[in-house]
Amino acid sequence: MKTLHMSAKNITRRWYLVDADGKIVGRLACEVANLLRGKRKPTFSPFLDVGDHVVIINAERVRFTGKKLKQKTYYWHSGYPGGLKSTTAEKMLVRRPERILEHAIRGMLPRNKLGDAIFSKLKVYAGRVHPHQAQQPETFKVPDK
Repeated sequence: MKTLHMSAKNITRRWYLVDADGKIVGRLACEVANLLRGKRKPTFSPFLDVGDHVVIINAERVRFTGKKLKQKTYYWHSGYPGGLKSTTAEKMLVRRPERILEHAIRGMLPRNKLGDAIFSKLKVYAGRVHPHQAQQPETFKVPDK
């Protein structure tokens, strides 16, 4: 029996809407990363982008467990000598709440061109409003654990 593999022309993509209100960052990121990669599909192939598009709303209302809100630190570098910058999760949640989820989800994807293509299908918005109504996204309920 031969193993059948998906080709780019046979892939069907769906749009999902995920409400992040009251969800824990890491658990939400894990579910969304699986949707983006297509791991819930029977046609999953690790070397193909078979995943779906995901729109996340209410990113400003995510939760952290324990003391992570004050103790978790995000780092980046400006590219200049001595340009290492950092901020806490609490400040990031006020300034750019979308970045928290983007950072968490990006860390769960492959670190190559395929990961870049998969990550481009993620759209994160701080509030309830998003410009993807025309795609008619289905609501995806993230299980509470």
